[in-house]
Amino acid sequence: MFDLKTLALFLVTAVAEIVGCYLPYLWLKHGKSAWLLLPAALSLALFAWLLTLHPTASGRVYAAYGGVYVFTALGWLWLVDGIRPTSWDLIGGLVALAGMAIIMFAPRQA
Repeated sequence: MFDLKTLALFLVTAVAEIVGCYLPYLWLKHGKSAWLLLPAALSLALFAWLLTLHPTASGRVYAAYGGVYVFTALGWLWLVDGIRPTSWDLIGGLVALAGMAIIMFAPRQA
């Protein structure tokens, strides 16, 4: 069964990780303030904490999370970097999401 709460948690987790990595990138590659490292560290700590809230075994969560991360990163590419994903990017993102759904929502024995 599809669980919107789990998907939303994955999306928030992905955004926290992307922000935590994007801010140091701005500092290192674009000469922005080193003060960006503070919110970056907080965002990565939030990311790690959010991973603990996922409702299944850690290895499975990490594997499935990768699919949501790929799709979220493509949204970031478009919304933040201003680069529109290609149709190939979108197809790859949908394949990654399909993999996430198979991993997370497949029936399991108790």
